[in-house]
Amino acid sequence: MKRNILITGIYGFIGANFAIYWNNHYPDDRIIGIDKMTYAANPANLDSIARHANMTCYRGDIADAAFVQSVFEKERPQWVVNFAAESHVDRSIEEPELFLTTNIVGTQTLLEAAKRHWKIHPEDKYSREYRGGVKYLQVSTDEVYGDLPLDRTDLFFTEQTPIHTSSPYSASKASADLLVQAYHRTFGLPVSISRCSNNYGPYHFPEKLIPLMIANALNDKPLPVYGTGENVRDWLYVTDHCSAIDLIVRKGRVGEVYNIGGHNERTNLQVVKTILKALDKPESLIHFVTDRPGHDMRYAIDPTKIHEELGWLPTTPFDEGIQKTIRWYLENKSWWEHIISGDYQNYYERMYGNR
Repeated sequence: MKRNILITGIYGFIGANFAIYWNNHYPDDRIIGIDKMTYAANPANLDSIARHANMTCYRGDIADAAFVQSVFEKERPQWVVNFAAESHVDRSIEEPELFLTTNIVGTQTLLEAAKRHWKIHPEDKYSREYRGGVKYLQVSTDEVYGDLPLDRTDLFFTEQTPIHTSSPYSASKASADLLVQAYHRTFGLPVSISRCSNNYGPYHFPEKLIPLMIANALNDKPLPVYGTGENVRDWLYVTDHCSAIDLIVRKGRVGEVYNIGGHNERTNLQVVKTILKALDKPESLIHFVTDRPGHDMRYAIDPTKIHEELGWLPTTPFDEGIQKTIRWYLENKSWWEHIISGDYQNYYERMYGNR
């Protein structure tokens, strides 16, 4: 059956990868995209499907209620997948108010539009009846759980792990998750929440660890590593994340949270050294810088629930995924060289110049 799926943040890293994935797997579906076109958005991310007749993208802010309502009225999506977010922890320390607006107010605006347009009796504020086959998926992060100690490798985040945020970014995402759950309990809105570990792969904006290290190494520039580089992240190849979201949207239980993890834990220093080795660059390029405030030590997800309920497991080991990612950046230099030649340079100097 042909469906209308609304993808917010469609020109960002994960949103674009998901749009490409969805187009490749469900070419008859209509894709509706929303993007505010902030610094991390890039329409070139969707060049491979830009001529797809069943895709329409709108430039606008998910926190703008009138804009969001107009898109719902015109396009009538059955499914909403909300990727739109300010997502860089470092930037949330500098400008937390931006994160509250997009990540919290924007989420509430989408929820309200979905409730209004999906209700069978929208004039009845107490009605909990919705049209069949509709669902809202909030794409969240494992950072809402806080962190785990480095010396307890037996511990993992589960869906029952309490929320314990460390940064304005993670606090804003946790707040959005709570709103989504509240709309389900109070209004009966059909929702699910996914919480993923650190993604990597094509189209990743070069402020994040892996693309930043690749770009700097290729230009023989210092590779800034926070602290001693011992922080551990559970790496998830972006296409594996997309396949998990696909399953949650189509088959996940309403009202549930699903953790999505790669079982691919590496320290930041291990990641950096892997990149240097693959590019035949010296480890002398590593430059340890002052750690950021409140830096979480270890993330590690237990994906048992999504595996047992939906049959999902990641298929891309880190050693394979990092090589695919490096090859993509080598073959698509024009994509990232254009980015780092602009205003990004000012941001880079502000973040790392005096550390």
